[in-house]
Parts: sequence; C-alpha cells; structure tokens
Amino acid sequence: MAQIINHPLIDHKMTILRKKETSSMEFRQVVNEIAALMAYEVTRDLETEEVSIETPIAPTKGKMILGKKVGIVPILRAGLGMVEGFLTIVPSARVGHIGMYRDPETLKPVTYYSKLPKDVSQRLMIIVDPMLATGGSLIEAIDELKRNGATQIRAVNLLAAPEGIKAVEEAHPDVDIYVAAVDERLNEHGYIVPGLGDAGDRLFGTK
Repeated sequence: MAQIINHPLIDHKMTILRKKETSSMEFRQVVNEIAALMAYEVTRDLETEEVSIETPIAPTKGKMILGKKVGIVPILRAGLGMVEGFLTIVPSARVGHIGMYRDPETLKPVTYYSKLPKDVSQRLMIIVDPMLATGGSLIEAIDELKRNGATQIRAVNLLAAPEGIKAVEEAHPDVDIYVAAVDERLNEHGYIVPGLGDAGDRLFGTK
C-alpha cells in the first residue's frame, strides 16, 4: 500500500528539487533533508519498551526501541543520496547496497551488485530510491531482498508515478511504499511528468 507523507516542509523542499536551476550541491542537501523527514514517518510504528534510567536529578522511566533492527538499502546510484538522511534518524541501522542495470534487449533491470547485512531476516529493511517510475528497479530490489531472507520490507521514494506504484503493489502487495509526492504519469521515455529530471545526474552533477 502506498502512503503519501504530507508535510509543509516536504512540499517546500520538493519544489526546490523540481526547479531546473537547483544546483547539484543544493539538490544533494535537500534530498538528504527530505529523506530525514520521511524517515521520521516511516519508523513511526516501531515498538518501544519502558526502561528505568537516572537523569542528573532523579530516577525515572523512559522508552527505547524494542529490539527492532533496521537496515537501509539504497538502489545505486541515486539511492545513495537518501542514506545519510535516514542514518541521521536511525544511526544504528546497517546499510546494504543493490546495483542494477537495464538489459538492452529485455529492458528489464538486472542486479549486478548486492551486498546486504547478513541478518536481513531479523531486520526491517528499508529500500530507498528517489524515483519510482516504471517500478521495475524497485520490484527487482524487493525480489533480491526476499531471495536473501528478508520478510519485513518497506520502500521509500521521493517521487512516484501512478504506473510504478501499481506495478510494485501488484508484484509485492506485502510491501508498504512511502512517497513524498505522486505525479501525473510517465512519458514515452519512462520519465515521470512533470517530475524533476534524472535524480542521479542531478545528485552527482553528471549527464
């Protein structure tokens, strides 16, 4: 199920990302900031337990995360731009990486690199990638995590097309998708409209 995270700060920062004159430096900074804001919502339902502590003044009770381990998995390369934002909120998370390329004949994503925490079956695994366009890369990333034993998976994207959301929901109905915005459609080249261009190129200043 896809959830749109509505917040004035996220809306404001998404507008900055969309502007074609936004520099790579500012683009990277804002992607990081939005990722941190989204991480707050994505982890909202983590269970806590009551613990006894002492403040400098007196003993008291507090809450801490109950045994839930978190893993962050960026889809290379654009997903790298969201990792630091998540680690700001969940600094103890382990980070894996999944790299893909598009097969020129089938046009389907193929995993060429996969390095994941060994205990993915015991972690809430969060896949991060700025764009959810056709959904092909995200579906393959979820497939790869499941092949390695992951059972708790969430996906976080800054921007999505309805076609991509539909494809992922049909392929993996057990995976929750969190997005900052859903745009109109995909164009004939598979780009999100109105979108924000190629997130990887804008993050790293390449063409």
